[in-house]
Amino acid sequence: MGSAGLARLHGLFAAYKPPGLHWKHLRDAVEMQLLKGLNAGKPPAPEQRVRFLLGPVEGSEEKELTRTATSVPTLINHPLVCGPAFTSLKVGVGHRLDVQASGVLVLGVGRGRSLLTDMYNAHLTKDYTVRGLLGKATDDFCEDGRLVEKTTYDHVSREKLDRILALIQGSHQKALVMHSNLDLQTQEAYEMAVRGLIRPMNKSPMLIAGIRCLHFAPPEFLLEVRCMHETQKHLRRLVHEIGLELKTTAVCTQVRRTRDGFFTLDDALLRTQWDLPSIQDAIRAAAPRVGAELEKSLRPGTQQLPGPGWQRDSEGPSSALKGWTAGGAAGG
Repeated sequence: MGSAGLARLHGLFAAYKPPGLHWKHLRDAVEMQLLKGLNAGKPPAPEQRVRFLLGPVEGSEEKELTRTATSVPTLINHPLVCGPAFTSLKVGVGHRLDVQASGVLVLGVGRGRSLLTDMYNAHLTKDYTVRGLLGKATDDFCEDGRLVEKTTYDHVSREKLDRILALIQGSHQKALVMHSNLDLQTQEAYEMAVRGLIRPMNKSPMLIAGIRCLHFAPPEFLLEVRCMHETQKHLRRLVHEIGLELKTTAVCTQVRRTRDGFFTLDDALLRTQWDLPSIQDAIRAAAPRVGAELEKSLRPGTQQLPGPGWQRDSEGPSSALKGWTAGGAAGG
């Protein structure tokens, strides 16, 4: 199991990170379970060596001892002598999630760690569901942060929220064109921009490729955000900014990543599946898709499709939202 099992561990897979768990602890737990599985296999039969052992002479009544050639196992490589065969395993983590966030977390094992760099260089989009709560503001934009302000929200409607989301998406689409290094004077670049097939070629601030409201029941609302180069703090601040645009306040109650590049929630292994056979199966199942998607994304001259249903028409961003196109540190 050991060497053969290790040979099938090179690649990428996705795990589901629950809220409240640090990504380092998740990585360490996965590594521990993999080492446990690799070392649990039946050890190979020990090598035999010939030794001359003292023993009585067969057929003799006298108590004479003689040396007899005997084949005995050598225990120099036995786990009880030299310890477990596998004591460390290199496991890398892709786009990270902070402690409060949950969702899809991509990990790379062995040579698969280099594919994490390829995913980073491909500038793939990620999908999130973000829950917000109207009527309060905190110092860290989270529901459990220090309360700064309470406001009314009776005037907020679904139509007003959709209008603000359209402005946000419009402003970020302009920033996306700017960071894509495309010359919109060419017909090809214009068609790509119209179809939403553009992406940044280098590191940039957080860019939103699509944002929409999935559920609105004041004071709660649920957003779906497709973005790149984000951190979870950026998304919480986005909820805060949306509240200000709605002439009220809002805090973020949940950030959940539902897709990271070509890995979705359906691919993510639950905590009970963080074992050697499940991870080997996940790596094997994802390998063809990983190779094809990375080759397509990293091919020169190609751009990434944000996906159907995300384009909105808008006249332009409001003054309060323009900061999202130029400010903020790049993340994820």
